[in-house]
Amino acid sequence: MKVYALVGPSGSGKSYKSILIAGERGIEAIIDDGLLIMGNRVIAGQSAKKELTKVAAIKRALFVEDAHANAVKDAIQSMHLKSILILGTSEGMVHKIAQRLGLPPISEIIHIEDVSKPWEIKKAQSDRALNGTHVIPVPTFEIKNSFSGFFMDPLKVLRRIGQKSVVIEKTLIRPHYSYMGRYEIADIAIISIVSYEALKVDGVTKTGRIDIKKGDDGIIVGVEVTVEYGRKIPEIVLNVQANVKNQVEYMTAINVLKVNVYVRGIDLKSIARNKNS
Repeated sequence: MKVYALVGPSGSGKSYKSILIAGERGIEAIIDDGLLIMGNRVIAGQSAKKELTKVAAIKRALFVEDAHANAVKDAIQSMHLKSILILGTSEGMVHKIAQRLGLPPISEIIHIEDVSKPWEIKKAQSDRALNGTHVIPVPTFEIKNSFSGFFMDPLKVLRRIGQKSVVIEKTLIRPHYSYMGRYEIADIAIISIVSYEALKVDGVTKTGRIDIKKGDDGIIVGVEVTVEYGRKIPEIVLNVQANVKNQVEYMTAINVLKVNVYVRGIDLKSIARNKNS
């Protein structure tokens, strides 16, 4: 296996450039911030961008935990890779990562200054400082379930690799330790969204108890509703589920794993209202 490394300061655009370098040189996989990435897929590992502090993020990127390192090591061995690219902020860092993953010595080290223009590096560092955004070089749909509650922005860029024009998909994400600070969304805020979106559905007249169950991958919502007499209940329930899931995910960036709707009552007063109207 031939091992490459891309070295550059934090926020200099390494994750983005790694896609171009891998395409141009036919490199099969990338090691970036604790993840083993191949093509548009995360194959193994845990992202340093999920950690709460910078210190924890550095440890994750260096594969300090044996279980983390062994999982990625096993994945690399099972895939029989012929080439791999390691990303790091220094030559010492990429050598440590190669050692932790049991890889051969690095045969070529590429510095970000060799593949990026000064203005590109300056812009990347400016974006990091101003917005606290980091890049994961895979499409948003590939990592969405693993990053519940993180603000993510999908981005597609058209680039020329060799003789072909290709669309590169990547994800901009704001980790907890970003320069923008931490945020927390209270349950009462989510409950308010759920109630509002359920009431927007035609046929729902009232909401009752709303439960929010949180997990690492997202939340499960339970909502009680009262519906108008004579309406098709299955149709109303499906609309409530769709409304609540779409809007909670859009407004909070939290994955909604399930929306359980409980029809607890029929609004008989709606008969009189309909007659009067």
